[in-house]
Amino acid sequence: MELRQGSEAAADYAIRFRTLAAQSGWNDVAQWTVFRAGLNLALQAELACHMEATSLSQFVATAIRLDNLRRQHQVGTQASAAARPRVRMDYPDHWEEVPELMQLERSRLAAQRHRPRGQMRLCYHCGASGHLSPRCPERPSSAQVGGSSSFFNLTVLVTLHFSDRCVPVSALIDSGAAVNLIDGALVEELGIPTFPCVPALRITAIDSQPIGEGYMKHQTELLEFQVGLFHYKQLVFYVTSSPANPVILGFPWLRCHDPQISWRSGELVRWSSTCLRGCLWNLVSRPCRTSCVERATPAAWGHLPHPYTDFREVFSEERAARLLSHQVWDCAIDLLPNASPTKGRIYPLSLPESKAMEDYIKTALAAGHIRPSTSPAAAGFFFVSKRDGGLRPCIDYRGLNGITVRYPYPLPLVPAVLEQLKGARVFTKLDLRSAYNLVRIHKGDEWKTAFHMTCGHYEYCVMPFGLTNAPTVFQALINEEHVRQVREVLTRLQRHHLYVKLEKCEFHRTTVTFLGYVISHQGVEMDVAKVRAVTEWPAPTTVRELQRFLGFANFYRRFIRNYSSVAGPLTPLLRGKPKRLTWMGQARTAFQQLKNCFTTAPILRHPDPDLPFVVEVDASSSGLGAVLYQRHGKPGRLHPCAFYSRKLMVMEVNYDMGNRELLAIKAALEE
Repeated sequence: MELRQGSEAAADYAIRFRTLAAQSGWNDVAQWTVFRAGLNLALQAELACHMEATSLSQFVATAIRLDNLRRQHQVGTQASAAARPRVRMDYPDHWEEVPELMQLERSRLAAQRHRPRGQMRLCYHCGASGHLSPRCPERPSSAQVGGSSSFFNLTVLVTLHFSDRCVPVSALIDSGAAVNLIDGALVEELGIPTFPCVPALRITAIDSQPIGEGYMKHQTELLEFQVGLFHYKQLVFYVTSSPANPVILGFPWLRCHDPQISWRSGELVRWSSTCLRGCLWNLVSRPCRTSCVERATPAAWGHLPHPYTDFREVFSEERAARLLSHQVWDCAIDLLPNASPTKGRIYPLSLPESKAMEDYIKTALAAGHIRPSTSPAAAGFFFVSKRDGGLRPCIDYRGLNGITVRYPYPLPLVPAVLEQLKGARVFTKLDLRSAYNLVRIHKGDEWKTAFHMTCGHYEYCVMPFGLTNAPTVFQALINEEHVRQVREVLTRLQRHHLYVKLEKCEFHRTTVTFLGYVISHQGVEMDVAKVRAVTEWPAPTTVRELQRFLGFANFYRRFIRNYSSVAGPLTPLLRGKPKRLTWMGQARTAFQQLKNCFTTAPILRHPDPDLPFVVEVDASSSGLGAVLYQRHGKPGRLHPCAFYSRKLMVMEVNYDMGNRELLAIKAALEE
């Protein structure tokens, strides 16, 4: 759908748009994007200053209101121009440029401004013709000047970016200030570096009397700040004492950005065309910018044990949000020979997902994790639900993974990792913050990670979830830091700029939950929450539901004796992919028996390679199984370390009982 407003009113354009949008089936985010793109550029610029719209209907109503006001103003201007007699005025060919001065020089500034107005018989106060300055309708009365109730300040909310911090402050817009000012107390609080002004800048009030010492002696380095969500700029501020207005944007800022201001409402109505081409896009195009992130509180630091307090930097949320520099372990994406970029579908999103998508894009752009893309590749974007009820963004990289050269780096098996815990009695668990985002995409490969949705086309600068080689790249990095002592782990994490989420870490515990397992000095057992989910699982009614149940239960099969035999009657229900399952007596019994096995599963002991193992095997007409035992304690009771089972293949069903037993021994030893 491609519509353009053209010369028609926004109300008529909205009617045409709504008529076609009802037939498109698009969600509100897509309609919002198309509607905004079809508006006239002048109206789009005006809407950029109005952030109150939170829905498509409000945005359309705001566009119609602003367009009507603009058209009424144009009609009134044309009518007054037609009724006004034409008077020829001889303007001087050259206007003397007024230097930037503080309010102390206002008398000289007023004289230079009044001189040409007097020569052309214009009002000294407003510059219009037809009246003199004492009778100027724009001149405030003495009551208005002196009364505090009518005093008016034009302020905007700005965000200062300094040393990876985002500090929101209120800024006063003052056209009488010849420079941009910042309060000295704020500079000291933030620790902003300053250097002397050479020469010192004289500062006076409107009555030409010096303010304070009469001179400003220091100025800041180049500071980054943004107005609203998208307007970004770098400025030098002069340090003064202004506790009431910590930041003052003076005449240089106004001259540079030339915003249109409504003095009646005290608001910025629109930005200039220069801002539309530059400042409004700098926020999303600059390569490295940290977002406004929560900082660790003293209460949060109290969770960190005393022996590790010197590693606070490793737990820094601010540092983890930064875009790190390229390293030797960057994620490279090598494509197969003659492979072409793939383009995925645009997934429809619900209203909560659309809002989450906008928030994610804004945050990722501000952090520098993604950037606008012109790549020929485009993967789909969607959400999956998190355990806490939130939404996790996912990119459908199946097309890219199909043409990517896979790395052969071995990934550790969870059972193999758990086997290394023998003899351990105290555990510490570290959770990396946005672990994959701590690894950069190899320079030049960013275009291959491009994804698109209804609000744009972007590509990753950091390693996203879903890439086929992402686990191997990250594991190769982690293996370089793997040691036995927590301090050594933290030292290497700090060395390689990997940051840990303190809130999810556990120190010096006798029991920890890890990857769905509960680990203690006694051994490994199933997570209680997962067991409860299985026991409360309703009987599946479709093939998809049964596949989900069996996949979930299969994760814990090493805890259940003869798992394949117990679950065997359920697998025939998957054949033929029927629309609805037909539960027979044997399958229903197996479903209930499998759930009961989860409640009676034993704790698996950590294998000790220094002790002898006992292997018990069994075989039947449909499957085979094995149990790995070790003797612990006194009088040396056998404790299970792992269970193994599988169904017999078609050819194996024909084996006699002796060969089946031998097959069970062979399979157990290979496992």
